[in-house]
Amino acid sequence: MAQSYTREDITRLVEEENVKFIRLQFTDLQGTVKNVEIPTDQLEKALDNQMMFDGSSIEGFVRIEESDMYLYPDLDTWVIFPWTPEKGKVARLICDIYEPPQQPGGEPKPFAGDPRSVLKNVLQEAKDLGFTDFNIGPEPEFFLFKNDEKGEPTMELNDKGGYFDLAPTDLGENCRRDIVLELEDMGFEIEASHHEVAPGQHEIDFKYADAVTTCDNIQTFKLVVKTIARQHGLHATFMPKPLFGVNGSGMHCNMSLFKEEKNAFYDENTQTQLSETAMQFLAGILDHAKAFTAITNPIVNSYKRLVPGYEAPVYIAWSLRNRSPLVRIPSSRKASTRIEVRSPDPAANPYLAMASMLAAGLDGVKRKLQAPPETDRNIYIMDEKEREEEEIQALPPSLKESLEELKKDNVLLEALGEHAVEHFIEQKEIEWDMFRVQVHPWEREQYMSTY
Repeated sequence: MAQSYTREDITRLVEEENVKFIRLQFTDLQGTVKNVEIPTDQLEKALDNQMMFDGSSIEGFVRIEESDMYLYPDLDTWVIFPWTPEKGKVARLICDIYEPPQQPGGEPKPFAGDPRSVLKNVLQEAKDLGFTDFNIGPEPEFFLFKNDEKGEPTMELNDKGGYFDLAPTDLGENCRRDIVLELEDMGFEIEASHHEVAPGQHEIDFKYADAVTTCDNIQTFKLVVKTIARQHGLHATFMPKPLFGVNGSGMHCNMSLFKEEKNAFYDENTQTQLSETAMQFLAGILDHAKAFTAITNPIVNSYKRLVPGYEAPVYIAWSLRNRSPLVRIPSSRKASTRIEVRSPDPAANPYLAMASMLAAGLDGVKRKLQAPPETDRNIYIMDEKEREEEEIQALPPSLKESLEELKKDNVLLEALGEHAVEHFIEQKEIEWDMFRVQVHPWEREQYMSTY
C-alpha cells in the first residue's frame, strides 16, 4: 500500500473514478476509527489542511472550551473503497490531528492526544539514534459469528473448522476470500489467509511495512473485514476472547529496525546471527513488558486470553523456537531478521501499541540492557518454583494490574506523552470499575442456589 499520491493525482482520480464523498479518518485513544465525511466540492479545503472538527466530542481529546481541531490529510493514504456504488464512490484519507495556533498568525502544531502523532514522536527518537526504519508485520486474528434476522450478532459460529481447515468444514472460506480480494483491490499485499485454531476464527496476514503505514493498514483491515463480513450475513469481531474454552484472538507483531538498507537486528558473526542491537532491543521489550501490556492488551477481556493453555503468552521470556514465551525469534535471517512479540491483541490501538513497544526496545538499546538466557522449555508445564529459579515473571493478570504497572514506567509515560497517557489511563480505570461492580452471569450460576 506504499503508493505515493500528489494533490493533482487525487483531484484527477476524484473526477475519473466518479468519487462523490471523501472520509477524513483519524483514530481516537481507544483505537476506534472516526471520520468526517465531506462532499468532493470540499476537497480543496481539505487538501489545504483547513477542515476542522469538534475535538471535545471525541472521548479523551480536549475540553469544550478548546474544541477546534484541524485535520491534516496524509495524501499517501488515499484509497477508494471498492464496495461503494459506481454512481457515487466513497474514498478516504487518513489524517493527522493538529491544534489551532495559540496566537494569531502562529502555526498549528500536532495534537499531543493524536495516537498517530504519538507514534511519529517515538519514531523520531529512533531516527535520532541512527535507525532509519522500524518495520512491523502484524498477524491480526478475528472471529466470524452469524447475524440474526435483525442484523445483530449472535453467539452462533459460522463454522466448526480448525487450524488450516478447508471447506466444507471452513464455512468462512468464501467470506475470507472476498475480504482478501477487497484488500488486494485497495493495494494490500496479502501473504497468507487461513482458518485459525478455534472454530469460527480466522487470520489474514499482510506484508510488513514501516510503523505508521502498518498501523494505518491495521485500521483499514479491521474496517474491510467488518464490512465484507456483514455482506455475508456475518459479524466479525476483534474481541480478544469472545468464547470460553477455545483460543483467543491475538495480533502477533514482527518487528525489525533498519539503518538504511541494513537490518540492524542481523549479525552473521554471532552464533544466533542476532546483533547486539537485537539483543538489547529484546531486553528492553522484556524489561517493559508488564507496563506496555496495558497498551497492547487494553480491555478487560484481553486478560481472558492471557491465560495458560491456549497458546497465548503469559510469561516474560524469549526463545528461538519455543512458542510459549512472550517473545519468539523466527528462524529467518539477513533482511528478514525480526523479533516477534506474541502478547498484543487486535483490540489494541495500533499506533499506541507500536509506539510503546518501540519505546521499550529503544530503551534497551540506549541503556545497553542484557537479555536473560533463552528459555527452551515449555513454560506452561513449569511449576511456580521452576519459574522462580529461571527468574521468569508473569504478565499482569488483569487490566487493573497492568495499568498500575504502566503508571510506574517513566520511559513509557514519557514516550506516550502526558496528554495521551493521562486520558488513556482515566478511560481504562472507568472501564475496569464498570466491570468490577457489574454482577456477571457466572456469579448467578454459582451462587443463586447455593446461598
